Amino acid sequence: MSTALSDNARAILLLTAPLISGRNSGPTDLLTPGEYKRLARHLHSMQREPADLLSAEVVELLQSCGQLFDESRLRALLDRGFLLSQVIERWHARAIWVVSRADAQYPRLLKERLREDAPSILYGCGDIGVLENGGLAVVGSRHVDDPLIEYAMEAGRLAARAGRTLVSGGAKGIDQAAMRGALEAGGKVSGVLSDSLERTTMNREHRNLLLNGEMVLLSPYDPNAGFNVGNAMQRNKLIYALADAALVVSSDLDKGGTWSGAVEQLRKYAFAPVYVRSTGEHSEALDALRGKGALPWPNPQDADALEAALSVVMSDKDEALQPALSLFSDEEAIGTQDAVPPKSRPQNEPAAASETTRPAGVLRQDQPEGETAGAKAMTVRESVSESANAPVSAPRDPDLADTFFTRVREVMLQLLKVPLKEAEVAAALDLTPGQTKVWLQRLLDDGSLEKLKRPTRYVRSTQDSLLRDAAGQLQEERR
Repeated sequence: MSTALSDNARAILLLTAPLISGRNSGPTDLLTPGEYKRLARHLHSMQREPADLLSAEVVELLQSCGQLFDESRLRALLDRGFLLSQVIERWHARAIWVVSRADAQYPRLLKERLREDAPSILYGCGDIGVLENGGLAVVGSRHVDDPLIEYAMEAGRLAARAGRTLVSGGAKGIDQAAMRGALEAGGKVSGVLSDSLERTTMNREHRNLLLNGEMVLLSPYDPNAGFNVGNAMQRNKLIYALADAALVVSSDLDKGGTWSGAVEQLRKYAFAPVYVRSTGEHSEALDALRGKGALPWPNPQDADALEAALSVVMSDKDEALQPALSLFSDEEAIGTQDAVPPKSRPQNEPAAASETTRPAGVLRQDQPEGETAGAKAMTVRESVSESANAPVSAPRDPDLADTFFTRVREVMLQLLKVPLKEAEVAAALDLTPGQTKVWLQRLLDDGSLEKLKRPTRYVRSTQDSLLRDAAGQLQEERR
């Protein structure tokens, strides 16, 4: 991706980042995540964004922020332009990128799932596009025996064979074993680090993997930040938010980062199902997690079985599973408060990232409903939402899955009259990446779609269009 920083990213870095080139502490008066959140809300309420703090309007804006922060404190942070230019040069030399929550490149899954809790700044190295693919998160303890290391490696290999990204935290033990298994099998991995991003990216073992697009590393903390228990705990939610499902291989009971991350996911966020190892040595911690709502890992042996495990979501009450089509709803993802609200922009101002990245033909809420693919998608969301809320006795019932697929098939074919990427289809229909992949493959298998390359996109096949036109004409003649 481009290494050029947006003005929003520059402003947020000046306010929140230590801007250090070594391990020495940065300034003590940086805005904390909570303080920055309040500032972002304040700017949003005035229809402004962080970049405006670098404009000629800065004096007026700083005065308006006086009720929240000491104006001299904000001014001192914003005056660190020289330090910022130095550290940017250092990051550039190491292929480290930086994106803000207001940037179009910011990972969609983090923004949609974490919303205000999504980090205002992300640092990373590698192909940021890998973060849009979802996948399987594998987490566990640092100190484990060889059988569990092999178990984690096999989970990574399975993800690679299924063409799914392996997401983990990069810590020694289970995390690194799962990532190593995926890489050895030719897969891709995403590592969410809590410290030492710069040192890790410069590691000779990792460098080629990062530059070749096989691995992406990211962190919400300064690239030179040292280990901090609080940071390690906080980054756990990012691992879960970037995945379609998570597998906890091992954990301590009632303590440690693996335990706290899994419990937070089960009790608070519930982005995706949390599975726990169901074979091998007994674990009280894993049993306790099952008591809190985690599911026994079904031990998939092939790509299709893994896809089934990744394609279910927890119900609203976290008491059962329901088909992934329950994601169809009228709720629009809440955008970040870093960006200016779309309706408040002058007509000559460029559209916000959330609009510029929306696939062609998909309606915004303020657009009139017409005969576009997006309008049909909204109609299907409304019709499916009723059945999605009905009791489901067998979440993986093939007949039920076929019923849902029949409902969405026509919408997907209508949407794909123009070529779209997999991520664009998922965004248009509010599907998980896993479910999108499954349904696109079904349409490919029955000849309804064609797969284009460079870049990979999907489009309704010419043959399918001709057959449907002919069928429609014959039906019209019979009338």
